[in-house]
Amino acid sequence: MADQIPLRPVRSAANRKRAAYYSAAGRGPGAERPSRSLLEDEYARLDEMPLMMSEEGCENDEGDYHTLPRARAARRGRRPERALCGGWQSLCASCCDWLINVCQRKRELRARTVWLGHPEKCEEKHPRNIIKNQKYNVFTFIPGVLYEQFKFFLNLYFLVVSCSQFVPALKIGYLYTYWAPLGFVLAVTITREAIDEFRRFQRDKEVNSQLYSKLTVRGKVQVKSSDIQVGDLIVVEKNQRIPSDMVFLRTSEKAGSCFIRTDQLDGETDWKLKVAVSCTQRLPALGDLFSISAYVHAQKPQLDIHSFEGTFTRDDSDPPVHESLSIENTLWASTVVASGTVIGVVIYTGKETRSVLNTSNPNNKVGLLDLELNQLTKALFLALVALSVVMVTLQGFVGPWYRNLFRFLLLFSYIIPISLRVNLDMGKAAYGWMVMRDENIPGTVVRTSTIPEELGRLVYLLTDKTGTLTRNEMVFKRLHLGTVSYGTDTMDEIQGHVRASCLQLPSPTGGNSTSSTPPRKAQPSAPKVRKSVSSRVHEAVKAIALCHNVTPVYESRAGVTAETEYAEADRDFTDENRTYQASSPDEVALVQWTESVGLTLVSRDLTSMQLRTPGGQVLTYSLLQTFPFTSESKRMGVVVRDESTAEITFYMKGADVAMSTIVQYNDWLEEECGNMAREGLRTLVVAKRVLTEEQYQDFESRYTQAKLSVHDRTLKVAAVVESLEREMQLLCVTGVEDRLQADVRPTLEMLRNAGIKIWMLTGDKLETATCIAKSSHLVSRTQDTHIFRPVSSRGEAHLELNAFRRKQDCALVLSGDSLEVCLRYYEHELMELACQCPAVVCCRCSPTQKARIVKLLQTHTHKRTCAIGDGGNDVSMIQAADCGIGIEGKEGKAASLAADFSITQFAHVGRLLMVHGRRSYKRSAALGQFVMHRGLLISTMQAVFSSVFYFASVPLYQGFLMVGYATVYTMFPVFSLVLDQDVKPEVAMLYPELYKDLTKGRSLSFKTFLVWVLISVYQGVPAAGLQTSSQARWVGIFLNR
Repeated sequence: MADQIPLRPVRSAANRKRAAYYSAAGRGPGAERPSRSLLEDEYARLDEMPLMMSEEGCENDEGDYHTLPRARAARRGRRPERALCGGWQSLCASCCDWLINVCQRKRELRARTVWLGHPEKCEEKHPRNIIKNQKYNVFTFIPGVLYEQFKFFLNLYFLVVSCSQFVPALKIGYLYTYWAPLGFVLAVTITREAIDEFRRFQRDKEVNSQLYSKLTVRGKVQVKSSDIQVGDLIVVEKNQRIPSDMVFLRTSEKAGSCFIRTDQLDGETDWKLKVAVSCTQRLPALGDLFSISAYVHAQKPQLDIHSFEGTFTRDDSDPPVHESLSIENTLWASTVVASGTVIGVVIYTGKETRSVLNTSNPNNKVGLLDLELNQLTKALFLALVALSVVMVTLQGFVGPWYRNLFRFLLLFSYIIPISLRVNLDMGKAAYGWMVMRDENIPGTVVRTSTIPEELGRLVYLLTDKTGTLTRNEMVFKRLHLGTVSYGTDTMDEIQGHVRASCLQLPSPTGGNSTSSTPPRKAQPSAPKVRKSVSSRVHEAVKAIALCHNVTPVYESRAGVTAETEYAEADRDFTDENRTYQASSPDEVALVQWTESVGLTLVSRDLTSMQLRTPGGQVLTYSLLQTFPFTSESKRMGVVVRDESTAEITFYMKGADVAMSTIVQYNDWLEEECGNMAREGLRTLVVAKRVLTEEQYQDFESRYTQAKLSVHDRTLKVAAVVESLEREMQLLCVTGVEDRLQADVRPTLEMLRNAGIKIWMLTGDKLETATCIAKSSHLVSRTQDTHIFRPVSSRGEAHLELNAFRRKQDCALVLSGDSLEVCLRYYEHELMELACQCPAVVCCRCSPTQKARIVKLLQTHTHKRTCAIGDGGNDVSMIQAADCGIGIEGKEGKAASLAADFSITQFAHVGRLLMVHGRRSYKRSAALGQFVMHRGLLISTMQAVFSSVFYFASVPLYQGFLMVGYATVYTMFPVFSLVLDQDVKPEVAMLYPELYKDLTKGRSLSFKTFLVWVLISVYQGVPAAGLQTSSQARWVGIFLNR
């Protein structure tokens, strides 16, 4: 019912058609049709609350605010007399589009069938497996560097002036007068770019030349990474980088799984568990991979690194073996093997790998001050032309006046100083050195020395949450059972309950015992009896200890070789040598807590899990199914069988919004989750359901069939899993705290007082993001918060935006899905409303959405933005912002290496902006205007000299004097400005309100520039008068002789 909602009166028939379409699409199968009177009342209410959309916007198909001019132009009638012109324009546009498509044609990405060990069977040609981070090649280096330099008006102007000296009629001095400064600037730039390009070439060559073992019919052969093809079987050793995207076939690990490190791909330092294809893992020997006929059907290359759909088929057996492939069966390029040796078949190479597809080429960032100086340079050029025309006019246009005009342009060319960029670059290098030497912010690294003054012009600061505002250190804080709650000071009571319950457990029988007592098997249908507190606590702790994706890892003993390190006998299984690895620190925190209260996870593989009780008894569970956590489902679950009782239990945990409709009715879940959220805790709801053998067998058959589906596999699998998620028994609610970084609250307060608007962009859930926003004082506790309800259509977005417009001075919290819908239809309106908020929190944001928000702020506000993060998922946002700051944290160095500035903790942002940002901007503004003043001064003297001597186009000083004046003679004032200081650092930190004046750009504007022009004229005219009178006196003395 999106277009049923009239933003303004709808007049066209096309709108009526779209209204019917959206009405049919938006109405669910079981929904009742609203009455006509209700719809008319709804229309009336919405018409009273119009958004900022014009009639053309409603009649436009896309509903896009930015397409209104195009829509209006398309409806404008074509005049007959313009038909011919319009036809030629259309033909030329079509030809240009065709040429562009031919030159930039991209190969269509398709799904593929990859035969194991037979790259020659590939149906199409795939890209080479090379990594190329170079910006130029041998042929494009010089043109590319020169273009980057001469796209600025300043350098282009001096190139034209220098080239004019090759014309004898225009030559007014020696060639070195013009070419020496220009050549010096170009030489420094080309040398710097050549060094950077050579370093990139060396890094690429080192990666592309790494040797890997390739399996062939004749055995293993060594191949370079760049020679790997789709279909090759590659062996990757422990601590070795995976060269391309592969499907995991075999491993030396006994469990049939391995761990990989993905910090260089997604920025997360937690190890990821990968599972080998069971059909190939069961083969007796490695060489048997060539004795079978098997292939992998893989989806087309995609950006998403967290999903994969494919199938493995062995067609030489009867019947053929089919096995579904998911993300846990993949090994993406740029990850590192953390345990064992793995063998995989290559499915994507080169530009089609996930890591390359998610890599965006960083733009060459140009500071706002450089753009403002470029505009002032253009103004100086207009003044130069005007002054030259005045001189020729006063000369009376005698003789070849056009030649005199050009000579005057050359004489006054010092108005635009070529040394401006050299002095600014030297000053910026000095500012970067000062930042890195600041003892108050140790560990700070300046990686981009061209934009330090941007730190003093920021209006919007976009920050990540986990690892940036928080430490990414999870601590278990609360366990709530409905009638009783346990905190950090009562954990010993939980330990006592667990010990008491474990003492009542029967001793396990040897082997995989299937003997189970009838009462235990009939438990689902038995009458409900109120359990004791001890049994309830034990059930909750056991559920937390079983429902996770954590794997205990034991380090190898010293001196063990790589060939035998996967043997269990060579590992130390003591508690001191055990560490936990999982895809989320929340999971590890929960398992570590269960260990502290007496239930310890001692081992886990693909099929089983073992827990140790406080009495030393080992409980064994068969791991039947695992349903990983996804951002769509917001929950994860496991199906386990107790080996001692044969009882099958389905455990599940997830967000309260997802679990509230799954668990049995209760009256405390929503309230307690809200209480924990207000304390800044991350909540998880834990539930279980006991299954009979028949129920599980029926589910397993349907689940296996859904996983083998090629089309809509995700939806089919989710539908089958949801059949289990009914009437689950609520066990407990857990609360985990993500500790804030040091001094986050005062830093955010300082930035807010400085006039900087802070947006938090996170991939975490809405409740957790809201809690952290309040606990960090990003949103004050007395400030209203508007939580944007989930919207999925244009009509819902319209209603919610109108509801938000009635709020005043409140923080906005919205999810990534709602953001996507609003941007599709109401981009301009949403950005205008959001920019008026004191703070904005965007949760469930993907890396692409983070970068898009940054670009939208730049487009709609034309203000300077800064992005700060610590993970690989923040790289796109950091590179898109005008100023990117990376934090070296637990999620790796991906963000730090991609950023313009690298810091060690969020609290350093305050001094970086208040002190160094202020200094850099103030000094660069004064330095730029002083250098211009220096050129204006000498040009004023030249103008007075030419006027006295009948407007002759004769230089006042020789060329070498002018070069010395622009460099050596006036270097000390320039260097003194680099060390200038208007306020002390303590004052800048104590009064952050001083930062607001910097964002207005008053230190460098046309007003301040005119003041410097007047000073130049005031100083230049008397100096020229003295010089001219002195020269006239010496000429008179010479003539009198």
